[in-house]
Amino acid sequence: MPSLTEQLRACLRAPAPAHIHAGDITVGVPTHLESGPTIPAAVLIPIVRRPDPAVLLTTRTAHLRNHAGQVAFPGGRIDPTDADAAAAALREAEEEIGLATSDVEIIGQTDSYRTGTGFRIAPVVGLIPPDLPLVPSPHEVANIFEVPMDFLLDPANYRLREMMWQGRKRHYYEMDFDGHHIWGATAGMLVNLAHRLA
Repeated sequence: MPSLTEQLRACLRAPAPAHIHAGDITVGVPTHLESGPTIPAAVLIPIVRRPDPAVLLTTRTAHLRNHAGQVAFPGGRIDPTDADAAAAALREAEEEIGLATSDVEIIGQTDSYRTGTGFRIAPVVGLIPPDLPLVPSPHEVANIFEVPMDFLLDPANYRLREMMWQGRKRHYYEMDFDGHHIWGATAGMLVNLAHRLA
């Protein structure tokens, strides 16, 4: 039976399924086809090596200017000094939750995702050991938690919603786990990963 690493590598190498979303789902013009510059960013999707693997997520602090209180992956803008998206994701994960680069086995990068706010996100998938002594940055991260992969792979656990934003109807995914409301780009990237792994 293939290892978790082998399964993930195979899924990330395969062509994207037809239902992968390249960005926020918009009625009218898909966001990823809208004109205008994008801001390059990267996130780390840390998969915890447990007998039943889980994805590690954070809750942003309430005082942040952007996306306060929302569930997110560790990540942020790609700086000119970052060698690539993986380097940016690892740097941000160390800054935000104290995750040492040496504890991450980078598996690859999954499908880019453009947000309605103009970020082009490169989701970097990595494996990490369980029960690391992670320390959230008090300025950025209020909480660190895990969601079992089995939960994320079950389509019954996510819902497609709609709202008006900047004069346009937009659709987005959401899911709830153990009191955590996961939605928007984070949920969209998780749904994309679930489609690849399914």
